[in-house]
Amino acid sequence: MAAITLQGNPIHTNADLPAVGEQAPDFKLVDKDLNDVSLANFVGKKKIISIVPSLDTPVCAVSTKKFADLVATRNDVVVLIVSADLPFAMTRFCSSEGLAEVVTLAMMRNKDFAHDYGVLIEDGPLAGIAARAVLALSSDNQVLHTELVSEIANEPDYDAALAALS
Repeated sequence: MAAITLQGNPIHTNADLPAVGEQAPDFKLVDKDLNDVSLANFVGKKKIISIVPSLDTPVCAVSTKKFADLVATRNDVVVLIVSADLPFAMTRFCSSEGLAEVVTLAMMRNKDFAHDYGVLIEDGPLAGIAARAVLALSSDNQVLHTELVSEIANEPDYDAALAALS
């Protein structure tokens, strides 16, 4: 269990993020076309997994746009945005922001991803959705970098995540 805050108020996740050097847990999430997606869908690509509570919040929107901009010229990296939002809302957000570079993935069919990655919020007003976190994975899904953002209202350390993929 990790302690984080929401606007200064303590809340907790179910566990810790996967450790650097470990293989990332596989997942089954839902893409914009309502297809099940796993890590196998991104074979050969380095990955930034940006876990956000909801794209319908300012910080989540900003971080999604920044990651998209930062990897726009990198053909070897895919940005995966994982959220509790429905695929329809995620697609609408990306369309309105012109974000064709990111892959949005929803936890709508189960909470296994949030549980397995240690980001499931267990208490407070956001209980049941994911905390803000970032992981950088190698092309073979080894964890190279993790960050559980200690205050949900803050942005992640973009430079650290990208530096891990160099």
